Amino acid sequence: MRNFKEDIEKVRGFVFDVDGVFTDNRLAILPDGEFVRTYNSKDGFIIRQLIKKGYPVCIISGGKGRALELRFEMLGVKDVYFDCFEKLDRLERFMAKHGLEVSCISTGQVFADLNLYLTCPGKSRRAEAVRVICGLVELAGEFGGMLNLGRTRGFVAEDQTPAQAEALFADSLAQILPVAQRHGVCLVIEPVNRYEINFINRVDECAALLARLGMQNVGIMPDVFHMNIEDAQIGATLRNHAPLVKYVHLADSNRRAPGWGHLDFEDVFLGLRAGGYNGWVSIEILPLPNPDSAAKQAASCILPKIERYNAANTRQ
Repeated sequence: MRNFKEDIEKVRGFVFDVDGVFTDNRLAILPDGEFVRTYNSKDGFIIRQLIKKGYPVCIISGGKGRALELRFEMLGVKDVYFDCFEKLDRLERFMAKHGLEVSCISTGQVFADLNLYLTCPGKSRRAEAVRVICGLVELAGEFGGMLNLGRTRGFVAEDQTPAQAEALFADSLAQILPVAQRHGVCLVIEPVNRYEINFINRVDECAALLARLGMQNVGIMPDVFHMNIEDAQIGATLRNHAPLVKYVHLADSNRRAPGWGHLDFEDVFLGLRAGGYNGWVSIEILPLPNPDSAAKQAASCILPKIERYNAANTRQ
């Protein structure tokens, strides 16, 4: 099972609600009508550390009152929106202010936390998975225009055949796609290696599945860490399926920062260039030996390659 630390390297800012996030949802009401909340001091320490390290932090809450304002003033949070019920609008303001952009909405926690997935044999659970993912599609329509389907696409259960799992996946996708098309969202399936899931492991396999299904508005999100395990070639595979490649995850062969394993990233970028790729690449690595050194290594290895890649595309 994936660790959240694998994804934290990609975070550039933090946005929080208050009630139920920093509190236990309980409110005490004073005689003057002020609401009093109980906070965890450890949460406050983390917020201070995030700000100290230069991360933008934003609070968006429907709550209001001087006690609430004072809590986040003391922590040094500058971007605060209270008595707020149009939260997407405030989120857009925060992102514009700090030059932040959403590249893709992830569905990882739908599988990891809710245990919902699109090949579930149980009809009601599968319907709930579709409902939740459709809600995320609507969010992606506001932010990024792309939705990842990683392990939440599902797996082949012990009492299922691969054909049965594929049929359930296709049926679920057929319900999600009209919503995605209505909101201008592209769905991207991420092939994941056999040690983590047993359904759609290779980029070639994913491309063949999409060809069989004949569905529009669906692409592939190759992750070179998984490709190193499953695909015979990385650069050539990216080139061969270029029209379907919509987003790329980068990590070295050991899921550590690029340059600290044995992957040939020149081959990766040559394959992308040969296919005319002009989309997002993101780093998805373990924060080892610590987050700062891992991020610095990833940047020092990958940024020069991106700069050369973009310069070559500009000259063409």
